[in-house]
Amino acid sequence: MEADRPDKLYFKIGEVARLTSLKPSVLRFWETEFPQLKPRKSSTGQRLYSKKDLELVQLVKKLLYKDKLTIIGARKAITRSMPESIAAQDTEDELRTMLRDIKAELEVVRRTLDN
Repeated sequence: MEADRPDKLYFKIGEVARLTSLKPSVLRFWETEFPQLKPRKSSTGQRLYSKKDLELVQLVKKLLYKDKLTIIGARKAITRSMPESIAAQDTEDELRTMLRDIKAELEVVRRTLDN
């Protein structure tokens, strides 16, 4: 799977579906069931999965399809395997990214108003 993965920062839902052999509807459903799976959304609403998100999708797929865990069991397994410091760092990274996006959008608004 690693060899098939393009070297990109973000992947659209269709790309993730193709790379993982899952339907986009399954990915959207998993977002509701696994709080750790939170792809960003572009300004147009397109889901953008990070490499961490892609790895999490692959882990969920393994836990559900290969290890035959229930969704609740897979959720517990992921929570146990994710140290709190990593979860806190992910939250911090998400906040930084969100602030960068807000700043970029505000810059566009400022330039628009200046014209």
